[in-house]
Amino acid sequence: MNTATDKWSEWLLDKRFGGDAEAASRGMAMLAGVRDSILDDGKISAGETVLDVGCGDGLIAFGALERVGDSGRVVFADISEPLLDRAREAAAGMGVEGRCTFMRAPADDLSTIASSSVDVVTTRSVLIYVADKAAAFREFHRVLRRGGRIAIWEPINRFNATYDAQRDTWANDQPRIAHLWRRIDERFRKMQPLDSDPMMNFDEYDLLRHAEDAGFGILHLAHHVNVSPAEPINWDMWLKRSGNPNIPPIGEMLRDIFSPEEFALFEEHARPALERGGRPARSAFTLLSATKAKGD
Repeated sequence: MNTATDKWSEWLLDKRFGGDAEAASRGMAMLAGVRDSILDDGKISAGETVLDVGCGDGLIAFGALERVGDSGRVVFADISEPLLDRAREAAAGMGVEGRCTFMRAPADDLSTIASSSVDVVTTRSVLIYVADKAAAFREFHRVLRRGGRIAIWEPINRFNATYDAQRDTWANDQPRIAHLWRRIDERFRKMQPLDSDPMMNFDEYDLLRHAEDAGFGILHLAHHVNVSPAEPINWDMWLKRSGNPNIPPIGEMLRDIFSPEEFALFEEHARPALERGGRPARSAFTLLSATKAKGD
């Protein structure tokens, strides 16, 4: 097995759940539903060629293989060679490598993929890392055959950063460490500014506009907001988690911004609150599908 890693593979395979088996189980169950929603929106049928952009370790792509059948193909595209290697190994183990193509390519430059060569383009949580989202949509349009479809699922991270932010803060509930929670919030905002970071500086309507500008027609956008009851959080595993590949694990960040005394004070008050599960979990995402006109 290939043991090479990069920040993308390290996060996807380890840091996103911090080694917490329960959190990983819940997360993967949720992602199975996301996968099915994307594949349903792509209206994938037997014999088609699907391009999964930002395939990671193959969640969407392997699901697409089941739908295209023995006469179809799936192109696995990602910027991470270690993740492509992992997907190759998985495909070989499943005996389906003959119906797979693996390409290292970013979403905004699919030049290794021929124009009008695929029937469906899928992505999940990919455009949040792409600065030039308009270029990505143009590339999706270019590689699709006439009548081809896109099915795109993206989290809208601005939601949690802007929705009723003053009320919905730990600082309001824990006055003894309010100043520490605010420093954490400040660090996150510096790492990922709302107005410039690709993960934060767009909403669902920007995605719709980019798709229309690229030439897609028959568009459908579904925006979802989920609020679920708070669940207990394992403190030690929480410290090992990282929200995305571009930021450090939470514990590493806390030890960077807090003195040992401040960290001890923070743990004294924050740990029991997290382990009780003190706040509802909120998230927002958009599922966008569109069709390339048959005359294009």
